[in-house]
Amino acid sequence: MNFRLMNITVLIMILTSLLSGCTARIVTVARNETEDQTGYYQFTDALGQEIRVKNPQRVVALMGSFADTWQKAGGELCGVTEDAFEERGLVLPENVISVGMYNSPNLENIIALNPDLVILSSETKEHTALKEAFNQAGITAAYFNVTYFEDYLSMLRICTEITGREDLYKKNGLDTKQKIEDVIKKSIPGSSPRVLFLITYSGGVVAKNSECMTGRMLRDLGCINLADENKSLLKEFSMEAIIKEDPDYIFVVPMGNDEAQANKNLKESIENNPAWNGLKAVQNQHYILLSKEKFLYKPNEKWGESYDYLSEILSGSR
Repeated sequence: MNFRLMNITVLIMILTSLLSGCTARIVTVARNETEDQTGYYQFTDALGQEIRVKNPQRVVALMGSFADTWQKAGGELCGVTEDAFEERGLVLPENVISVGMYNSPNLENIIALNPDLVILSSETKEHTALKEAFNQAGITAAYFNVTYFEDYLSMLRICTEITGREDLYKKNGLDTKQKIEDVIKKSIPGSSPRVLFLITYSGGVVAKNSECMTGRMLRDLGCINLADENKSLLKEFSMEAIIKEDPDYIFVVPMGNDEAQANKNLKESIENNPAWNGLKAVQNQHYILLSKEKFLYKPNEKWGESYDYLSEILSGSR
């Protein structure tokens, strides 16, 4: 009898050990982006922080494009920066509060909203400077870095998994991805136009390479960016270098709120140069002013429209 009881006891211990081992393995293989049994969603943000959130209802976004992304994921906002109103023109409830400019957010106003999630940019120093303050206040602050479409798609996936709106990930993400792929496929085979991409601002004009948002789109469409080949253009804008390179296309985006001043600087910097009208791009009417909405601000679910717009210019259909 004692022998039988001992065997039963040993069997129970073995089963208990096996069950404990299974639980440990489940915890160990948990992904960086997952929802655990308590309903919390966990992911790693752009600063390497492990973020855990559970159905956040009071969300503050410190960039207009991030506010738009959270809305496109089915989320609601209680606070945004001014660019959400001025640049994005987002439709927001009347009770949504402004917490300052995106590059100078008001920490006291943010904390006063008692948010359960704050969405920030890891590329904005004024945002990363708030990291410790949010930690001390016990506020969850998640940082994202969005430059290219795939960055937006990754952020949208995280946001829709937090909100549980997989349908919106398809509508505002995967459908846009398919449109971009279709546009790229239509690019003229063997066509590699040499392009110059410029940004004008109140202080002058700068050339941008393929590492910026619009530069990447042009590269995806088969263009050769002169600032990739001639890196000196990134440091100092030179009309002499432009004349020497003689690009097939020149694309310009005005930056900042003072568009009139930016365009004035453009004329003073390059258009008034006697050699300007002799450039191939100018003679062929391939000197194009691009809108800020499509090519400076993050287009989000309309990224495909930006690709299509450039593609039509390059194919001559626009």
